[in-house]
Amino acid sequence: MDQHGRAYATGRRKDAVARVWIKPGKGTITINGKEQETYFARPTLRLVINQPFAITDREGQYDVIATVRGGGLSGQAGAVKHGIAQALSKYEPALRGTVKAAGFLTRDSRVVERKKYGRAKARRSFQFSKR
Repeated sequence: MDQHGRAYATGRRKDAVARVWIKPGKGTITINGKEQETYFARPTLRLVINQPFAITDREGQYDVIATVRGGGLSGQAGAVKHGIAQALSKYEPALRGTVKAAGFLTRDSRVVERKKYGRAKARRSFQFSKR
């Protein structure tokens, strides 16, 4: 908790890193200075972000301010979700069990596999030519 009464947490997913602050409010979510609907245009990404609130029955009770860097939109949405879940468990420690049981506190460690030499991509071989 800081002097403004906010809980802070960092969320990570793939190459994206999200810094998240939550405080009691009307339920507005601001990402990089933009509204949730404009930053994450796809409804599935907005659904991902709201999962921690839905599972704890806290929808519309907290304002979220997040800054996200790196990765694509899907990874950024996962990072914000991870950050919100971490911040919720810090703000209300009683919710930690619920959020942890849903698996939202665990950082999803899956990242893109690196490209190897002698290969077209990470695992795909170059096209075989008989003649």
